[in-house]
Amino acid sequence: MGSTPWLAVLFTLTLATFYGFFGYDLDRSDFVKLISFVFALFALSYALISRYGHNFKSLLLVGLLLRLVFIVALPNLSQDFYRFIWDGRLLWQGVSPYLYTPDIILNQSEIVVAQGQELANGMGGLNASHYSNYPPLNQLFFAFGGLFGGQNILASVVGMRILIILADIGTLLFAKKILDHLHLSFKKVWWLYLNPFIILELTGNLHFEGVMLFFMVASFYFLLKNKWLISAILLGCAISLKLIPLLLLPVLFWWFVKRENPLGTFKQLVFYYGIVMATVLVTFLPFYNADLVANFSDSIALWFQKFEFNASIYYIIRWIGYETIGWNIIADVGKILPLIVVAGVTLISLVKQRNSFSKLATGMLFAIFLYLLLSTTVHPWYVATPLLLCVFTRYYFPIVWSALIFLSYSAYGYDGFSENLWLVTAEYSIVIGVCVFELSRSKASLNLQSPAR
Repeated sequence: MGSTPWLAVLFTLTLATFYGFFGYDLDRSDFVKLISFVFALFALSYALISRYGHNFKSLLLVGLLLRLVFIVALPNLSQDFYRFIWDGRLLWQGVSPYLYTPDIILNQSEIVVAQGQELANGMGGLNASHYSNYPPLNQLFFAFGGLFGGQNILASVVGMRILIILADIGTLLFAKKILDHLHLSFKKVWWLYLNPFIILELTGNLHFEGVMLFFMVASFYFLLKNKWLISAILLGCAISLKLIPLLLLPVLFWWFVKRENPLGTFKQLVFYYGIVMATVLVTFLPFYNADLVANFSDSIALWFQKFEFNASIYYIIRWIGYETIGWNIIADVGKILPLIVVAGVTLISLVKQRNSFSKLATGMLFAIFLYLLLSTTVHPWYVATPLLLCVFTRYYFPIVWSALIFLSYSAYGYDGFSENLWLVTAEYSIVIGVCVFELSRSKASLNLQSPAR
């Protein structure tokens, strides 16, 4: 790491110490301590990346070591991992997690899940009362946790965490391949791999967005190499982990369809879409049942029509509803907002990408950003997708968001759940402000590069 390796070692040890305190000595309810750790981690990471960002192999190793700090820590910012373990243990018994809620199983005696009551208590009553909303490939990784951990909760966590760490390394390597292919500096990729948000939310708190990102970035790489079949299969796998990459499909339109041969290239687009959706359907086949579609759809709909957390535009609409009608209009708005998202993504897809991957990634970035701005629920780990996409663009606002998203944890206080809407407003005001600034700067740059008329 250059002439001052002792400084790099000091940065690494200090970061590891902070991550250790975060992973093993932090209560989510202690927001002041939480946000202090977060901002300290971002400051230290910035210093490390600024000074040593040119040293790929060394920072790859540093990122691995920092992730290993969490190897035997139970997630302390999210209880979702209890549901992951539950679903994995059901699969090992040959029981579909889409057919029974934890509450149903606990109230009958035919199916027995080891430590079932402990897992149900851990995931919470709301989670335990609903069918699983995790797609099939995600369930496969839950099953690996069950295989690795047997009837030990911590061992299951370790097994799944190893998968996420390996996926993070794979994401880094493929992202670098893409940047090398585009003849761009790889330094920005450290704000993905060494970002405290990624390490805390994915490795630390066991969210499988990290594995989804691996399949996405691998798909992008093979798309650049014109290996459309493997690219489509990988993108289908990403969708079968988390459904959000579905939003990216329309943006691919102009990547395939060429003006000089619209009919022939449109067939290529249809072929690509067909392989993507066939891959998704194949992953669902082992779970096929008459009740699968209804139960899975109902669970997904809950996120739009029942749940609300850390939203932006929706909270403004909700306030208008209270002022004009007198009650929460989420049930109605939750049906309309997805339609607006689809319309917005369609408009974004109409912008020609001219075979520029950076422009394609920019279109995808703003498609996901629009979706998150109009969502009723934006958990911190959702920011992982725009964070990956921004690596291939000129935009940095998702990196800013990856730090500010931790303000949402102020909702989990000692006295229960209560969102601080001032902090939510601050979070989105800064993120949208940075986005608008970058857009205006980008437009000004394009105008300067345009020939005089």
